[in-house]
Amino acid sequence: MGTGKRGLLAAAVTAVCAATVLAAPGTAVAAPTPTPTSTPAPTPHTRATRGTTPTPLPDKDLEKVREKLDKLYHDAAVATDAYNAAEEQTEKQSAQIVELARKIVAGQKKLDELKDQAGAAARAQYRNGGLPPTAQFLLSGDPQQFADGAGTVLNGERAAKKLLTERTRLQEQLRRYADDASAQWEKLEANRKQKAAAKKKIKKQITAAEKLESRLEKKQRERLAALEQQSAYEAQTAWLDTGVLKEIKSKASAPGKKAVAFATAQLGKPYVWGAEGPGSFDCSGLTSQAWASAGHPVPRTSQEQWKQLKHVAVKDMRPGDLIIYFGDASHVAMYVGDGAIIHAPRPGRWVTVAGAGSMPILGVVRPDA
Repeated sequence: MGTGKRGLLAAAVTAVCAATVLAAPGTAVAAPTPTPTSTPAPTPHTRATRGTTPTPLPDKDLEKVREKLDKLYHDAAVATDAYNAAEEQTEKQSAQIVELARKIVAGQKKLDELKDQAGAAARAQYRNGGLPPTAQFLLSGDPQQFADGAGTVLNGERAAKKLLTERTRLQEQLRRYADDASAQWEKLEANRKQKAAAKKKIKKQITAAEKLESRLEKKQRERLAALEQQSAYEAQTAWLDTGVLKEIKSKASAPGKKAVAFATAQLGKPYVWGAEGPGSFDCSGLTSQAWASAGHPVPRTSQEQWKQLKHVAVKDMRPGDLIIYFGDASHVAMYVGDGAIIHAPRPGRWVTVAGAGSMPILGVVRPDA
């Protein structure tokens, strides 16, 4: 990353994470204050129902509210990963069923052709009288003619046997295709049920979070945003105080630069669960699309990205690598250098820049290893 770009990135990080939140370890800094992007305006579904006034929460309970909201949105993120996984499997199974159906149609056409050929052979044998070779010899007045005919009959018998063998093989293949298609249908239905259950859980968690937030007055929402930012600031500072940023010196690969460029272009777009662009994203939707744009497709979910992609040490990470968060791998962000990430945080937020250490890091994976 060039010096000019690094300066722009540092400025963006400072704007989001508060002044000097990504500064050198050990530097004394002031607590961050809320920024406009940290306090989303209330949406229609978070306002109180007309004619009712929600009971305001006491200010002393705001920290508990923050912890409760974190849990609700974390549970929604886990359910979102389950939804995305089921969606991905549904698409694969649907494609497999279509391919099996194509094979079954082609196989049935070939089987019909074999049946026609077998029928023609049977009719030819009938026209020949169906006599055994000995009887044909005794009735024939020309031994050479019989010998020629016997060779033809022998070739015909071999051809008929080959036809029957091929027909039996093809029938068995069609049965396997049909069994496979039936199994895929069962899996498809199971994944559809998983999607529906995950979708229900997502909506339940988000509705509970919105209901809780609707009880906050404007000043309380601002204070809550400050508490969220304070928590992220303290976590980032603790991470930097380990000296880890001094060890991270790797430069982005060419595909990594493309992935970072894609993620950067999405800044400001809203988080929507299950979304993978172009107008909105969830966390893994953003990272998977960024790397797809760089020519390196990755799994759709953060959990599968953690399972399937190559793990690298934090000190060896480079821009474009994916940082997986929380013990259950329920969140993912893209490292962009200078101790910063770009990610889609949660419902009610937008794709933004944040500190790489602002959440508990599970590990780092590299899509283009």
